[in-house]
Amino acid sequence: MCVFSTAGTDKNLAAYADILKPLGRLVAIDDFGPVEIGLLKCKSISFHWEFMFTRSLHQTPDQAVQRYILNQIARLVDAGIITTTATTDLGTINAEHLREAHRMLESGRTIGKITMIGF
Repeated sequence: MCVFSTAGTDKNLAAYADILKPLGRLVAIDDFGPVEIGLLKCKSISFHWEFMFTRSLHQTPDQAVQRYILNQIARLVDAGIITTTATTDLGTINAEHLREAHRMLESGRTIGKITMIGF
């Protein structure tokens, strides 16, 4: 079993440790501060952090793999298998739209991403 955590990994680590079976995997892509990684030890849960730019940033010998991955993602997007999580477009970035986005996010009821253009 695997958990793919895109946000709130630090806040949800205890729950992940609870629901994952022994030898499970936790994959995170978000940024966060220190966590109590020891919660994963008794089940030998492995923690994996994924960062899209690792290969290019560190010039790893397998940098070409990133091209393959991005081409596969492009193919899945073109086929409609992967779609955007953007659900609300507020238009041009301005103070009013930023306040609205902030209000929406603070409500705790926002699903998907809020977008604006003109940065």
